[in-house]
Amino acid sequence: MFTLDSEIPIARRFGGALKLAQHALRTRLDEALRPIGLTTPQCAVLSALERQPGLSNAALARAAFVTPQTMQSILANMERNGLLTREPDPDHGRILRSVITARGRKALMQAHAAILDVEAVVLAAVGEREAERLTLALTRCAELLSK
Repeated sequence: MFTLDSEIPIARRFGGALKLAQHALRTRLDEALRPIGLTTPQCAVLSALERQPGLSNAALARAAFVTPQTMQSILANMERNGLLTREPDPDHGRILRSVITARGRKALMQAHAAILDVEAVVLAAVGEREAERLTLALTRCAELLSK
């Protein structure tokens, strides 16, 4: 049971355990995506563009949990590697809209499989029902903390 006792080491408190799990997940995802030639933020970009083509730099930065400045560098690398193209917004010339290329789509399909393999480790540890319950609880936490 989690308490608000400040004597408990941070790694054993809820926030600490959550951060440790997030870090372990990110590390495992980075390892799984490396052979595909993607980073976790690049995968987040491709996933966001898969759902909604033409997103702006700012929207992609939010989707990948990075700053707009960092996203600019990520997008430049992805464009150079042929994973996406960027075109000026017809209404706002300074805004560039990103679209996945065929090469990017192929990498994303491989990434989806790699991510499912990583998620299978978690599902095996906690079970599918508990994973669904945790997903709902963590989504609620994120919504409450974002207000």
